[in-house]
Parts: sequence; structure tokens; C-alpha cells
Amino acid sequence: MNNTIMVCVTQQRTCEKLIKKGAALRKNEGDELIIINAVNENDKFLNLQNDSEALEYLFEIAKEVDGELQVIRTKNVLDNLISFAKDNNVDYVILGHTNEENKVNVFYEKFNEKLPFTEIIEV
Repeated sequence: MNNTIMVCVTQQRTCEKLIKKGAALRKNEGDELIIINAVNENDKFLNLQNDSEALEYLFEIAKEVDGELQVIRTKNVLDNLISFAKDNNVDYVILGHTNEENKVNVFYEKFNEKLPFTEIIEV
């Protein structure tokens, strides 16, 4: 049985560790690695050269690990990511953790609530 692994990233270069964690979860040749960058449609997107460089970097890392990078704009990032995971029968979701002390990762909580049969991994 093949697995689908979804890695949720921003345009930050620090997301490489999330992508590599997702790649490491592959057990079979047919396992699918989807790297997804969802941006709120009201936020500025690729407005600075640094943003485009970071996005290009994500494309390169995705290519290195034979993953598929998808970039989407949406009104509600969290709901869209959850719908994407459901629609694509995702087995694993990789998320970054919050660096703020005593702050709950809302994405982690919602993914666990809405996707009870998907393993959510916070890196």
C-alpha cells in the first residue's frame, strides 16, 4: 500500500528540514510526497525578490527529493489544507512547530481534530 505524505511549508528556507522529514517517511517507491505552500489571498505574495528566491529554493529542494511542490492562494489557509489532505487521502502531514513558548500550534490541533486517521507530525 502506498502512502501520501503532505508537507506544509512557508517560503522560508528553514522549511528544508520539513521536506526532508517528509521524504524520510517514504517506505515504498510509489509513496507520494506533496509539498504545499498555501498563502492567504489577502497577503502579499512574492512581492520581494527574497520571496521569489525562497520559492525557487523550495522548488529545488522538492526536485531533489522527488516531491511535488504546489503553491496555492486561498481565503482560508487552514481549511484549504485540511480539505486538500482529505481529498488526497493523505496518510501523514508534516508541520513546523511554533517557536513561541507556551503557544499552541493551532494548525496541529485542527489537523488532529479534523483528520483523525492521519498521522500529524510536528517538526
